[in-house]
Amino acid sequence: MIVITSPTGSIGSQVLRSLLENPTHTEELRVIARDPDRLPAQVRARAEIVTGSHRDPDTVDRAFAGAEAVLWLIPPDMRAPSLEAAFSGFTRAAAKAFTAHRVGHVVGISALGRGTPVAGTAGHVTGSLAMDDLIASTGVAYRALANPSFMDNLLWQAISIRDAGVFTGTTPTDFAAPIVATRDIAAAAMRLLVDRSWSGTGEVALLGPQDLSPTDMAHTLSEVLGREIRYERESLDDFRATLAARGASEAIATAFVDMMRAKNDGLDNGVPRTEATASPTSFRQWCELVLVPALQG
Repeated sequence: MIVITSPTGSIGSQVLRSLLENPTHTEELRVIARDPDRLPAQVRARAEIVTGSHRDPDTVDRAFAGAEAVLWLIPPDMRAPSLEAAFSGFTRAAAKAFTAHRVGHVVGISALGRGTPVAGTAGHVTGSLAMDDLIASTGVAYRALANPSFMDNLLWQAISIRDAGVFTGTTPTDFAAPIVATRDIAAAAMRLLVDRSWSGTGEVALLGPQDLSPTDMAHTLSEVLGREIRYERESLDDFRATLAARGASEAIATAFVDMMRAKNDGLDNGVPRTEATASPTSFRQWCELVLVPALQG
């Protein structure tokens, strides 16, 4: 039995689809979903569904009974009252259920930055690392997929890219850092969930095939789309104002700003790229496979 949390999210849905489409995979699948009607018909037909939030003690108690492995992925909460509530607070009931039901293996979606000088003041990343420590303290075999920023975050700016030829961010124009496609995160998660020969706790870094700056990304976008695409840097103050206008709580807006400041100070640059850490999808491939269809749709 494998349990998938956040099955309608970008990463969870890709892991679930890969498991369902893998002809050699024979284990039972169970998903936790607030709204089962949002699940594809294929999932509703072939996976057991536990209705509820995976923050809720009763829900995770039902969902983790008999589970061999769990994909742990917390949903974003723009209105959380604190960083602790958004990460460790959300995970606390699940951590108890891992122990109570003797779950063997947990794969978590987390972040790069552990061991860097800014890890303790990196907002969401700091919260995510604390969540990893909480899960690891249960004694379960745990692998945290340690990720930099996602290529897929650009989908939030699809309209601006399509209509104005502009994308924005808080990163310095020529500052290069790793960036990863969610398809590679999902693939790594599925491998760990299916092949559970690993033990203990640790991180698996996914860095993409190369570091890129916003200038590099703009150049690739321009080539793929056949027209000029520009990057415009925004200040952290403007970024905070945008978050507040979208309904973010003060704590969450501050956490986002702190995370982006830490990234600009090298948060994502502390792990060397090797054959083991270099995930395969290039930014150009992602643009062609994901962004272009989104713009056309």
